[in-house]
Amino acid sequence: MPVPSHNLRFPEEQTTAVIFASPHSGRYYHDDFLNRSVLDKHTLRSSEDAFVDDLVCQGIKFGAPFLKAVMPRAYIDLNRGSDELDPALISGIVSRSKNNRISYGLGVIPRVVGNGKEIYKGKISQAEAEIRILNYWRPYHLVLKKLMTETHKKFGTAILIDCHSMPTLPNYSGLKQLQKMPDIILGDRFGGSADRDIVDKIESIFVREGFNVGRNVPFSGAFITKEYGLPSSNRHALQIEIRKSLYMKEETLCLNDNFNYFKDIFGYILGQIAKIGEISKPVG
Repeated sequence: MPVPSHNLRFPEEQTTAVIFASPHSGRYYHDDFLNRSVLDKHTLRSSEDAFVDDLVCQGIKFGAPFLKAVMPRAYIDLNRGSDELDPALISGIVSRSKNNRISYGLGVIPRVVGNGKEIYKGKISQAEAEIRILNYWRPYHLVLKKLMTETHKKFGTAILIDCHSMPTLPNYSGLKQLQKMPDIILGDRFGGSADRDIVDKIESIFVREGFNVGRNVPFSGAFITKEYGLPSSNRHALQIEIRKSLYMKEETLCLNDNFNYFKDIFGYILGQIAKIGEISKPVG
């Protein structure tokens, strides 16, 4: 029996069209995976959005469902399409198109962790890749799709807030043009996945609490925002990247002394975001 792909938590009553999710905070590193990898667990965790689920689960208190991954990103990346298969890692796969994420080793089955270190020695079979997708990718996205559909039916709109974390000093060329590393980056695919008014409101919530907020550079959103964001149909998807050093020690992957303080502020922010979804009253 495979480990569950996700953990879905509902409030006593869903009172908002907002859905919170954390697809990269899974931390179940089973022995088979650890034995197969040439990396130790600590290094594998460098790709993990550590503790983001502990921050975002507070959204339940404000009437919003919360969906989180169980398996780690290094094992299966839920923010990739199921067809983003890496021929450099998976036997029998032929590259059909140019995809930078795949070429960097960051397909649906990652070849590298966040610091560019190879996870495996050699390739894995296509059958193994398909089992991971069947057992973990598909169930997560089936439940997320159902959440979006049912929320849209109930409220007339659905707003997915997909939460991630980012290194304090990432080596991304897109940040060189910025004078200061943002605390928060909002990704809406440059307006393609969420209504601008919603994004403006969420940005203003963070700014009022003293956070430096950027948009789309270098994180505009990947598969999830593309797949679930369709503003013309009142389906919105916004990616939120949180700077890790606000709440954790990045080298040791431990919580820092600021965690509880930041968690309280972030919980308040989640409540304010949930109120945006209360504008659309339940239908029926």
